[in-house]
Amino acid sequence: MKIFVTGASGFVGSAVVRELISAGHQVIGLARSEKSANIVSEAGAEILLGKLEDLDLLKQGALNADGIIHMAFFHDFMLTNDFSQFMKAAEMDKNAINAMGETLIGTGKPIIVTSGMLGLPLINGFATEESTTQHSPRTSEATALALAEKGVNASVIRLAPSVHDKGDHGFIPFIISLARKNGVSAYPSEGTNRWCAVHRLDAARAFRSAIEKGIKGALYNVVGDTGIKLKTIATLIGETLNLPVTSLSGEALTKHFEWMSNFITMDSPATSFKTQEQLGWKPEHIGLLEDMQQNYF
Repeated sequence: MKIFVTGASGFVGSAVVRELISAGHQVIGLARSEKSANIVSEAGAEILLGKLEDLDLLKQGALNADGIIHMAFFHDFMLTNDFSQFMKAAEMDKNAINAMGETLIGTGKPIIVTSGMLGLPLINGFATEESTTQHSPRTSEATALALAEKGVNASVIRLAPSVHDKGDHGFIPFIISLARKNGVSAYPSEGTNRWCAVHRLDAARAFRSAIEKGIKGALYNVVGDTGIKLKTIATLIGETLNLPVTSLSGEALTKHFEWMSNFITMDSPATSFKTQEQLGWKPEHIGLLEDMQQNYF
């Protein structure tokens, strides 16, 4: 297949590109800068130079491919500490999904849309594939499912909040940087809320499986560690950096975690039993805590 990948130069996206090419697929990768283009090219993919806001360009990429994996998301809110930028990113994401998806009506071509696990309602203590987003400000999943109702072969991969591997620049490295900056490794309240995690290379295999044999309207939970307590993560950071470990709440929590205070208190354990069965996929790489010990300090 010729697959159009947005976010192809990203931490997860670049692994997906390599996974697809190693399986014999052709890849067209969206790149918004010369630096991104070099990463996509070095991975062996063709380059489509442009930005996520360029809807006509996205339509062109979609029309010239046999399938789409949409992974790009505007993450500048992480740099500006401005949560309003997250809302802007969510709207940009919705517009991009609709632009690409509507070109696929009546074609049967698959589009895999990336979403997240944070905030999903729990069923018997875990987010499952039956858990559905309700009031999430990020509408990736709802937008993809609306396309599926129109007949588009759209499905969703929900990534764990920590997709980990050497070179990670996501939530966990940010938590570590805050510990260094503030001289304390913190966790919210009792620290009993849990986050799931998945290794980047396991996530890449899941994307390939989904584009090859995904089911229209399916929701796939891509998780390895089903739930690690935030206190456990904070304790590992504190022990490694020789910093005190403490609970925070209220204004102290908001001050310490900055923009991440909107997410850090969420309880998001998850399972992937149905995903593993449908995609023939199973996480095989090391878990988050071991990866942190090996690669994050």
